[in-house]
Amino acid sequence: MKIIDKINAKIASGEKFFSFEYFPPRTDDGVENLMERLERMVAHGPIFCDITWGAGGTTADVTLDIAVKMQNTICVETMMHLTCTNMPVDKLDSALAEVRKHGIQNILALRGDPPKGQEKFEQVEGGFSCALDLVKHIRATHGDYFGVCVAGYPEAHPDTIVEDPAQMEKNYWENIAYLKQKVEAGGEMIVTQLFYDVDVFVKFVADCRSVGITVPIVPGIMPVMTYGGFKRMTGFCKTKVPQDIADIIESNKDNEEAIKAYGVELGAQMCRRLLDAGVPGLHMYSLNLEKSALGILERLGFVSTAKIPRRMPWSLVPSGTKRGAEGVRPVFWAQRPASYLARTNAWESFPVARWSEVAGRALAPAGAAQLKRLSASDAKKAKAKEAWGEAVASVADVTKAFTRFYAGETSALPWVDGEFRGSAAVKAKLGALAAKGLLPVNGQAAVNGDKSEDAWGPAGGHCYQKGYAEVFVSPAACEGLLAKIKAHPSLTYFAATASGGEVGTNLAKGGVEAVAWGVFPGREVVQATVADAGAFGAWASEAFALWTEEWGAVYEDEGSRKVLADIAASWHLVGVLDNNYASGDLFAALAERSTAQLSSAKLAAASVTAAVPAGVHAARVGHMARAACLALGAPACNRAWLGLARAAHSGGPEAVYAW
Repeated sequence: MKIIDKINAKIASGEKFFSFEYFPPRTDDGVENLMERLERMVAHGPIFCDITWGAGGTTADVTLDIAVKMQNTICVETMMHLTCTNMPVDKLDSALAEVRKHGIQNILALRGDPPKGQEKFEQVEGGFSCALDLVKHIRATHGDYFGVCVAGYPEAHPDTIVEDPAQMEKNYWENIAYLKQKVEAGGEMIVTQLFYDVDVFVKFVADCRSVGITVPIVPGIMPVMTYGGFKRMTGFCKTKVPQDIADIIESNKDNEEAIKAYGVELGAQMCRRLLDAGVPGLHMYSLNLEKSALGILERLGFVSTAKIPRRMPWSLVPSGTKRGAEGVRPVFWAQRPASYLARTNAWESFPVARWSEVAGRALAPAGAAQLKRLSASDAKKAKAKEAWGEAVASVADVTKAFTRFYAGETSALPWVDGEFRGSAAVKAKLGALAAKGLLPVNGQAAVNGDKSEDAWGPAGGHCYQKGYAEVFVSPAACEGLLAKIKAHPSLTYFAATASGGEVGTNLAKGGVEAVAWGVFPGREVVQATVADAGAFGAWASEAFALWTEEWGAVYEDEGSRKVLADIAASWHLVGVLDNNYASGDLFAALAERSTAQLSSAKLAAASVTAAVPAGVHAARVGHMARAACLALGAPACNRAWLGLARAAHSGGPEAVYAW
């Protein structure tokens, strides 16, 4: 969607808006951190976000990648900067085609800064010399597809700012005349350079209107965050700084916290004056940080940092993109929302109220971008090894990695994007399941009528949710787990293996089960999250692939890879829903030992105990102890075997069973 259309709708309704700007980081870790920050900031409802092209065009590829992720993963309307610096026409055309292919419809057309090491801008061979030519080219090659934004300079472009007052006045009006040319060529809105004198901006807008520029003019607000950064930016842009502001900043130049606090207060004061002067909205130069920009908006009453609003119970909620009407998602990707978005991005429509609108529709296969998040580089592999161990020698090592993750000792697990999305209580319960040999990758607690203000959705409503847990389980323990599930009539399950085939489930064929829903004033029941066998099967193929394509790819030794590959090839993925959301306890039910498990454990314990006094070879005792471990659902590691053998020597069958 064109940003100008959203802005015009806001202006027509008298509603003010805000937006954020970011720049491309230089490292992979920086990009990941930026995406996490974007997700948090976008939840506050900016009308759009933009990403810069980078000084001298040095980060073009990174900018393109981030812009696509902003539009299709963060799901915010995205505007990409495009400059003439080091960009011949063929490269410009390639960039425009790429963003258009990915649904980005908004461009900020700029001349660009000189490349590093050059004092002045120089036209590249086969390229353009100014933003006006770029605007004309975009319109000539793409018609009205793109919403085109242009830059405005309240104090004139830095290249034209001079000391001579008469010449400066002439340059200023030439700047405005040139801005009008950019608008007449196809520019639909103006975002301005930073400034710290509100009167300068107000005069600039009046002067633009006096020459017939009628498009929206949005002020660019750059919070003061550090003394050095402030001095560099105001020097580079030749920005006028009122004396009272300069004095306060100078007096606090050695106090970083005082500078930041003043920056927020100054920004809020400026924005109040701008809003009173009639600006339609505010464009916040975030500098890839959130506290100052959000602090200013909070003081204006635009946002509340005490609680990030949640329109839906899932992450990465669309904000005006092609998924804007999306209202239902499967629960299975709750911890990997970016993968779900990528695998459904090619859909022409998305379910609005019922999953049945798209049930049976194929998801694209998970690609490298979804399966290589933690193993895409040597640096990432090294970080992953810190979380999962330098090598994987046994299932016990795998179990340890899971328990450490849910205990908060590490922050990496292939099936979870970043931090676990859920409460500390749920994490603790999933950690307890991991300690019992059930390896959890997703889970949520039941909710029965919580106020929407404390959960999700519009104010004045109530939210409901079924408990859900999803675990990898060994072949030996799977039969007992399914028997236990079937003994609870309130539980619905889905089970799959890496071999594919039909998903095992006790849900009626073709059935769809609601998982989370809300009841709100003036609306029908909102069914936000569901579960069905088809979606579980699509998720299972991805979940099993992560064992080898992500975790296994971290290691070079064949031993570690084999342990992980064996788990992927033989274990089961089981998802369980508890329909008793009012009083059920899914996690307690899963932790119970089934009658069949208890009987098998006692038999195994008795066989171990009987074998030891009879002088059976130690290796045979080990095999029997392993059988007892598996029957109990305990990790079948050497330590467990030894413990069982010792228990058998010391106290007989009851001691083994108790152990």
